[in-house]
Amino acid sequence: MKKVYANATEALDGVLSDGMLIAAGGFGLCGIPELLLEAIRESGVKDLTFASNNAGVDDFGIGILLQTKQVKKMISSYVGENAEFMRQYLSGELELEFNPQGTLAERMRAGGAGIPGFYTKTGVGTVIADGKEHKDFNGETYILEEGIFADLAIVKAWKADDTGNLVFRKTARNFNVPAATCGKICVAEVEEIVPRGALDPDCIHLPGIYVHRIVQGKHEKRIEQRTTRKKEEA
Repeated sequence: MKKVYANATEALDGVLSDGMLIAAGGFGLCGIPELLLEAIRESGVKDLTFASNNAGVDDFGIGILLQTKQVKKMISSYVGENAEFMRQYLSGELELEFNPQGTLAERMRAGGAGIPGFYTKTGVGTVIADGKEHKDFNGETYILEEGIFADLAIVKAWKADDTGNLVFRKTARNFNVPAATCGKICVAEVEEIVPRGALDPDCIHLPGIYVHRIVQGKHEKRIEQRTTRKKEEA
C-alpha cells in the first residue's frame, strides 16, 4: 500500500469534502500540520468542523481557513491568540464548542480507541455541562462526554518511515497522537522520511497502522509569543 505522496495536495486528493469533521494536531503554533492546512485552503472545501486545541493565529494554522470562511464550527479549548477567531465567534459567524483541554484530548483518544463516550468531573457545574447527561459515582457527579470520530485527521511529525510509523519531536507530540488515532483517514506531514527499519521501535510514538498517507516538506517554525529580557536586565 502506497503511503508516501509527493506533496500535500496529492496526499489529500480524494479525501476532502464539504461539511466534514477534521481532527487537527498541534498546540498553538507547535506541531501544526501547516502544509496540509494550506492544501485544504487551496482545495476550496467549505462548511468544515475542526476539532483542534486552538486555531493558530490570524495568518497561520487553522487561522488561514477562518480568513477564507471555510470553517463552520470549531471544537476547541482556547481562542485567545486569534483575533479573527474571536471576532467570528462573538459576531455569530462561527459555531464554537468549548472543551477543557484534557477533555478534548480524551475525546480524541476515546474515538481512536472506539469508545463512544466517557464520564468526567471536569466541567460539572459550569456551562460545559449544559445539556449533557449527569451521573453520580460514589457520591460524585460526572458528565458524559462523547468520543470524537473524525472524517479526517491531519498531523505534523518529525520523522516517519514509509510504513507510516511516526516520531514527534518533544512538545509537538501534544494533540497530534490522539488526533491521528480518531480519524477514519490520517494524513501526516513530516520533516524527514527515513528508510524502513531506521526508527528504534521503542522511540516510535504512533504506529503506522494509524497513518494512511505521508508527505514530506519544509516547514516554517514560528514562535507564537517571543518573550525575552531587556538588554539592560540581562
